[in-house]
Amino acid sequence: MRTLVLHREETAQGPLILVNAAHPLAPGYLPELTAADCRFPGIQLERQAAHLLTACVQAAGGQGAIVPVSGWRSREEQQAIWDGTWKAEGEAFTRRYVAPPGCSEHETGLAIDLAERAEHIDFIRPDFPDRGPCGVFRRLAARYGFLQRYRSEQEALTGIGAEPWHFRYVGAPHAQLMEEHGLCLEEYAAFLAEGPKLCTLPNGRNVRVSRLPCPGERVEVQVPEGCCQISGDNQGGFILTLWGDLP
Repeated sequence: MRTLVLHREETAQGPLILVNAAHPLAPGYLPELTAADCRFPGIQLERQAAHLLTACVQAAGGQGAIVPVSGWRSREEQQAIWDGTWKAEGEAFTRRYVAPPGCSEHETGLAIDLAERAEHIDFIRPDFPDRGPCGVFRRLAARYGFLQRYRSEQEALTGIGAEPWHFRYVGAPHAQLMEEHGLCLEEYAAFLAEGPKLCTLPNGRNVRVSRLPCPGERVEVQVPEGCCQISGDNQGGFILTLWGDLP
């Protein structure tokens, strides 16, 4: 075992951070980016998310049928989208489908809007139907660490209308746990605070997930050598993921 010292500012970093109107992204946040799809080099994602997005699209048979519409956005780009949509569509529509600058998952590099390939694609509300390769992608997404972030039945919690095209990378065990328990990311930290959760991935690997609050400026945690991930949750705590043979 080894002891790690985690600092409070680190609770705002990592693939499991919650970003919404009540939990804005920390200033200066900049992920390591790469192209989400080599055919669209201007659309970028966080590196690990991009790699697994490509794998999921391939597994779904979606090469050529599924296209990225919008990935990482700078704060300035999000502001321009907010302002332009407000001017064109009005306040109600904008607040339903566009997050305010600083409160958008797109600024993390962990969110991607996808569309079924077509001659014309709506940038704000692209068509991503539940059929063909798009439907297969949706059913495989959790296996590759992605979840449909905004659903109609969770709108009161997320503050965003249903977006069948918007997928968020959180990692395989977390996407699977949220899918199995019908949770959105707003509910995940409280779910883990109830106690550690165990799950088995499709490859048979066991995983234990737990939450560690950070009430002060720092907190210490003991973890085994290797096979662990620690991510902030942007809610004053950390989410610990341990892989391997568990008692």
